[in-house]
Amino acid sequence: MESRIKLLGHPVHPMLIVLPLGLFSIAVLFDVVYLVTGDATFAEVAFWNISLGIVGGLLAAVFGAIDWLAIPGGTRAKRIGLWHGGGNVAIVALFLVSWVLRLPDHSYAPNIVPFVLGLVAVVAALVTAWLGGELVYRLRVAVDDDANLDAASSLHRDSSPGARRGASG
Repeated sequence: MESRIKLLGHPVHPMLIVLPLGLFSIAVLFDVVYLVTGDATFAEVAFWNISLGIVGGLLAAVFGAIDWLAIPGGTRAKRIGLWHGGGNVAIVALFLVSWVLRLPDHSYAPNIVPFVLGLVAVVAALVTAWLGGELVYRLRVAVDDDANLDAASSLHRDSSPGARRGASG
């Protein structure tokens, strides 16, 4: 089942998830450094990473929802996709609460709750990332229908069926 929205032949949703995943992970890492060093610069950077991660996560969710809506009902892929998407919305919500709690001074001292929320969310992201991998690598969601080891470039598609399957001559 191919992705509904592509850019240069590749699904948009997996392109977008990299940014919030990285920003959220680094935010938690910077929180740890802040806790160890007491240097408020790390808490400030974590705050802004979370800010951008929330925006990126919501944008990725839009494209993920469009792809999920195209999955046929009653399938394992539809169920896994619901858990994947719902889990990721919960992760963004946890970071949103953490962000709101940091608003007064962009850190969280002495209240540790914003850090714990981020830590729980990053651990949950490992689960939802696995579910996303299950969708793509096991259930072939968002995989090009003509994908094979000799497929034509996504930038140049020959319309003949033989060329699309990698056949020669």
